[in-house]
Amino acid sequence: MLVVMDVPQWLTPQEQRAWRAHLAAHRLLFLQLDRELQDTGLSLNDYEILVNLSESPGRRMRMSELADATIQSRSRLSHQISRMEAAGLVTREDCEDDRRGTFAVLTDHGWETIQRVAPDHVASVRRHFIGLMTPEQVSALERTYSPIIDHLQAVRGAR
Repeated sequence: MLVVMDVPQWLTPQEQRAWRAHLAAHRLLFLQLDRELQDTGLSLNDYEILVNLSESPGRRMRMSELADATIQSRSRLSHQISRMEAAGLVTREDCEDDRRGTFAVLTDHGWETIQRVAPDHVASVRRHFIGLMTPEQVSALERTYSPIIDHLQAVRGAR
C-alpha cells in the first residue's frame, strides 16, 4: 500500500524571520526581567504567582486555578509553592468544601514583597518592552496575540 505524505508548507523567509524574532524577543525579555528581579530574591515565575494571588479575592486561589493562570503543570506549581512557602511568601490552606482542593494564600510578607517589588518591575517592563513601541503598536500586538492565546488555550483545554 502506497502512503502519500503531505508536503510540508515551509515558512516563507519573512515568516521565518518573524517567527525567530518572536522567539528571540520572548526569551531575551524573560531573561532580562528575571535577571532584574533576582536582587529581590524572586524569580519572574515567583512574581507572577504573587501578582495573581494579590489580585484574587482574599489573596487566595485554588492551586488548580493558579496553575492554569500561570500556565504551569500542577506538579511544577506545587514545587514552586513549596519554595515560596519556605521563604514565607505564601501558605497552603485546605479547601473546606472540597477535601481534595488546596488554596495558595498570600502571606503578609508576600503582600509586602509584591508591594515593594512591583514598581521597579513595572518600570522594567516599560523600559524593555512597552516603552519601545508606539500606542498603535501596543494595540496591534494585543490584537495579534489575542486569537493565538484563545486558540492555544482551547487546544490546551481539549487535552
